[in-house]
Amino acid sequence: MLFQTWPFFVFFAVVYTIYLFVKGTRLRLPWLLAASYFFYAWLSPLYLIPLIYATVVDYFIAGRIEKQVAQPPSAEEAGRHRRLARLWLALSIVNDLGVLVFFKYAGFVAENLNLLFSSLRIAYEVPQPGFLLPAGLSFFLLQSIGYTIDIYRGTARRETSLLAYATFVAFFPRLLAGPIERASSLLPQLRTSMHISPRDFTDGLSIFVVGYFKKVALADYLALYVTRVYAAPGEFQAPALLLATFLFAWQIYFDFSGYTDMARGIARMMGVRLMLNFDNPYLATSMGEFWRRWHISLSSWFRDYVYIPLGGNRRGKLATYRNLFVTMVLSGLWHGAAWTFVLWGAVHALGNVATRELERTSFYTRRVPLIGRQLLVFVFVTLAWIFFRAHSIGDAWTILTRIFTSGLADPRCPLLALLLIAAVWCYQYLYESRLRRVLEFRMVRIALMVFLLTYLLLTVPAEGQPFIYMQF
Repeated sequence: MLFQTWPFFVFFAVVYTIYLFVKGTRLRLPWLLAASYFFYAWLSPLYLIPLIYATVVDYFIAGRIEKQVAQPPSAEEAGRHRRLARLWLALSIVNDLGVLVFFKYAGFVAENLNLLFSSLRIAYEVPQPGFLLPAGLSFFLLQSIGYTIDIYRGTARRETSLLAYATFVAFFPRLLAGPIERASSLLPQLRTSMHISPRDFTDGLSIFVVGYFKKVALADYLALYVTRVYAAPGEFQAPALLLATFLFAWQIYFDFSGYTDMARGIARMMGVRLMLNFDNPYLATSMGEFWRRWHISLSSWFRDYVYIPLGGNRRGKLATYRNLFVTMVLSGLWHGAAWTFVLWGAVHALGNVATRELERTSFYTRRVPLIGRQLLVFVFVTLAWIFFRAHSIGDAWTILTRIFTSGLADPRCPLLALLLIAAVWCYQYLYESRLRRVLEFRMVRIALMVFLLTYLLLTVPAEGQPFIYMQF
């Protein structure tokens, strides 16, 4: 069930109406959980199996971890309890990663093993799995892993109610593509009956409309050109390939941030505040800043649960670079079971390592103009998207080489797409300038909302397209 389709509008109208009546009663959490499971089962009832399995296992393991990390009666017992807690934590992580590998990477492993066997002339073929990847699997599993780690660290309180914890994992606005919420932020909101003010409803509706506009009016429109070029990159020359790559950079931003805005808007109307997941990432002035602005919930998850445990930046430059590289490559692999995603993560890792010291120099921060630093980051990120979007490493290489070696044929530029992107870029610059208060004027906000709604009424297609990040 996609946010931008009529079935969801009907679903949410029913769920929200009943929620307003039960939000102050004991039926609030059962209703939210039932609605979330129905929302997920709409895609496929079988998707509920890994969701419920991971929920139940991590709920009970979290109880065992909390019991072990509780203050033991003696110092001698403390070490034993801590070791047992680590064993339970390892079991939780291995279990969740096992589910992820089984559904998401089994085909990738089988394919590469078959290539290896073929090169070694081994007459054996690993059968390809025939099951589908449940939508949003990576998102709710990372959220569950983060929960058990936080219980082990003592930075979050274990949820004693299985009903509340199941709702935390399956909360439908964020279930398919995040944001990846922390237990310390979302669980307290779900435990208590939130007061829903008229401002919550109007702000939530406004955020939803903005996200809806990003998805259906911008991302899906840009996809028409991007898909045509990337489907057969060898048939196009440099201008068209550059333009398609530029448009994809904005397509994926509008697509993913659009989903997040809709999720945040839906949750806000229900009295729940989800974290900001995108903060004008294409205005970043450094590679590190880009990842603090792009997919913030995932970036912070890998920082807190991978990069810092590896040692972070505490053990010298070489160790820091190693930790950065490992973290970024794992992040790339998380995005998809293909070597293109691994290479995309490695390219970003190299970019972070190569520019880390430069970006801290006074020359870069004071001598290079702001717009120059922003363009450098944007160009690097945009070219890196080639590996993310291309169907294969061969296609990615074709695009890169043809960009610099092919002719300059007319790319048949979609002017409307460029005008819309220019308008968004100008809005973002204004938002981060001292003139931001202009955008907060009531009449300006109303005028922008009227424009968005009018444009949507005139251009919305009959059927919605899936979100890019639902496959992850």
